[in-house]
Amino acid sequence: MRLLVTGGAGFIGSAFIRLLLGTNRATSILNLDKLTYSGNLENLEAVAGDPRYQFVRGDVCDAALVDRVLDEFPAEAIVHFAAESHVDRSILSPQPVFDTNLRGTFTLLEAARERRLGRFVQVSTDEVYGSVPEPLAADEGFPLRPSSPYSAAKAGADLLALSYFATYRLPVVVTRASNNYGPYQFPEKLIPLMISNALESRPLPVYGDGLQVRDWLHVEDHCRAVAALLERGRDGEIYNIGGSRSLANLEVVRKILRATGRSEELIQFVTDRPGHDRRYALASDKTVRETGWAPQVGFEEGLSRTVDWYRQNAGWVERVKSGEYQSYYERNYGDRDLELKRLGRR
Repeated sequence: MRLLVTGGAGFIGSAFIRLLLGTNRATSILNLDKLTYSGNLENLEAVAGDPRYQFVRGDVCDAALVDRVLDEFPAEAIVHFAAESHVDRSILSPQPVFDTNLRGTFTLLEAARERRLGRFVQVSTDEVYGSVPEPLAADEGFPLRPSSPYSAAKAGADLLALSYFATYRLPVVVTRASNNYGPYQFPEKLIPLMISNALESRPLPVYGDGLQVRDWLHVEDHCRAVAALLERGRDGEIYNIGGSRSLANLEVVRKILRATGRSEELIQFVTDRPGHDRRYALASDKTVRETGWAPQVGFEEGLSRTVDWYRQNAGWVERVKSGEYQSYYERNYGDRDLELKRLGRR
């Protein structure tokens, strides 16, 4: 299958590309990524030389660029990861999340509709359900109650994608995953931030009382589920992807301190962020039933592997934090991303 993957230089998108190329589940992949602060081509060094992989730097909101790319690279499906995904940033500056998460999704849906593509996978989040009261778990029919500009923009994009199935019969599948963690995650999210700070013996900032509950999913398990739904998901359906491991943030932080050999004295409680959801919980029965997928990486094993990765890749963390990786593309690719005439000729 020829795939257009958007946001493929990000944490989850790059893991997805590495998975598909590593398991020969795609004949070719074109990665379209704007390379904003969290997009990093170092995440894809393992596949950069693979003849099945191509990269174009660009914005999913740029309709002319999207059209040119799909004209030269006739994809059979789009897997749409590209998003402004950090809640805190969306609170400080809401406009980018609506530009990318809504207008970008619309641009891609229009291109897919015009070309009658065989599949459009809208990769979304459990945050669209908002805070889920104990002891409930949100299934795919649970009411949408987004609490931040980020989650509201994702909920809107999901509904837009589903409307393209209802109106145009575009074969859309929407996936909603719980909190991801693993290697190559930009150190602004909870687990990589706490790991990197702990390894440097810096304070670990914990929002409020730290008792917000999240369901944790290793990024490799998430990508396996997306791959399964790309192949076997039913058109016009929503599928939850949960890790089946709910933990309070404070408990996760304490596990990281034990794994890094640091004292709990590093924990620093800070003022909670506005609209902070108290509890996320997903029911993934539908995905398990229809695809046979199930999480394979237990949280303790996955966290241990993740801590080891950050410990062994201190240079990557330093470059990400310094912003040096933003020039990585220019140093290594130059103007090659503009050579769209090369696409489809390998």
